[in-house]
Amino acid sequence: MTKIERLELYHVAVPLAAPFHPSWIPGYPQTECRFTLLKMTTKDGVEGFAAGNAFENERAGLGSLLGPYLIGIDPTDIPRVRQLLREASFLGWHNPWIEAACWDIKGKIEGKPVYQLLNPDLPGPVTEARVYASSGSIKPVGERLAYLDRIQEMGFTATKLRVHDFDIRNDIAIVSAAREHLGDAFVIGVDANQGWRVTLIDDAPRWDLDRATEFGRACEDHGVRWLEEPLDMHAYDELAELRRRMTTLKIAGCELNGGWHEAKIFLEKGSLDIYQPDATFCGGLTTARMIYQACLEQDLEFTPHTWTNGVGFMVNLHAFAAYPQRQLLEYPFEPPGWVPEGRDAILDEPIGVRRDGTVAIPQDPGLGLRIDAKKLRRFGRRFYRMNSVKLAVHTIRKKGLRTALELKKKKAARAEVEG
Repeated sequence: MTKIERLELYHVAVPLAAPFHPSWIPGYPQTECRFTLLKMTTKDGVEGFAAGNAFENERAGLGSLLGPYLIGIDPTDIPRVRQLLREASFLGWHNPWIEAACWDIKGKIEGKPVYQLLNPDLPGPVTEARVYASSGSIKPVGERLAYLDRIQEMGFTATKLRVHDFDIRNDIAIVSAAREHLGDAFVIGVDANQGWRVTLIDDAPRWDLDRATEFGRACEDHGVRWLEEPLDMHAYDELAELRRRMTTLKIAGCELNGGWHEAKIFLEKGSLDIYQPDATFCGGLTTARMIYQACLEQDLEFTPHTWTNGVGFMVNLHAFAAYPQRQLLEYPFEPPGWVPEGRDAILDEPIGVRRDGTVAIPQDPGLGLRIDAKKLRRFGRRFYRMNSVKLAVHTIRKKGLRTALELKKKKAARAEVEG
């Protein structure tokens, strides 16, 4: 049995080439791509990586919360890891993104890419994913049309627009102009960003069912394929009613809903056509797999949210690759601020879009991440490092020798029973 020998945590902050104005935080100029990076190493030297989106350095105490629980356990026993993470969430912040590092290790030990571990019944390798250009800001029609020209030149055949105006006529105007500019064959989705409004700086409209219905029908008139997060993320009944009111438009969501128990409510009530859980938010890759299995049973679509960082994108790329009826995956792109060079800055190279509108799916064991150590030193600051020896010393200092020995004995006894 392999064991976790060392945990390292980094605050990573990558300066963006230009300020990025996310539609989901009106009035906020984002100048960095920030996240917490976890490097998990086994006693045999196998490394696993995971990353959790961050606004600032809010995870400063994460290591001391989780380190004593994770050091010494088997990272390939993912149900056990998930249970420990859940129990730790009762004492501090929920961090389901950590689970991905265990899948990374498990894949490396078994010599398989993670998507094959998630779905061993796939008929063969999945080598590419078709992606859509996901815009991230509210921009005037003229600027948005120039963006549409650019993504077509890059090879995209689908895009997602953002709308967030108090006047519904302005939102409809964006959709109308885009459809006229792109023609009928280009796939268009729209994100209303109503699922989890953030109005800490500027105000933003709050949609109700009537507003969502009116806009949804306008989307149908313009051949829009899906409408994302048109209502609050817990408005299960209203979303189900909106879905019933639509004829051709698909209703999408579930990107930040917390865990299988919330996704299950969507599924039971028939709230969505398209499920978009982010494996770094929704409860991990295991939960993403549970959701896509339910989607298969109910003939629904599954396409994860990916707007985090390069590591998070790769994690969700594997979840998408495991889904046998995959169609389009989100590819965040809003130049000049949000581009692959900033999002993927600690990787050896950015995750690029090929001329046919696809991205390559890594076939290397694990997640296929290649962290550039020099770039990590440049953009990251390690704030926690723990191994079994340091943990023993730390416990003695904090609890005393007698208590430390008692804790060690209990841990060993439990490991023997569970092993």
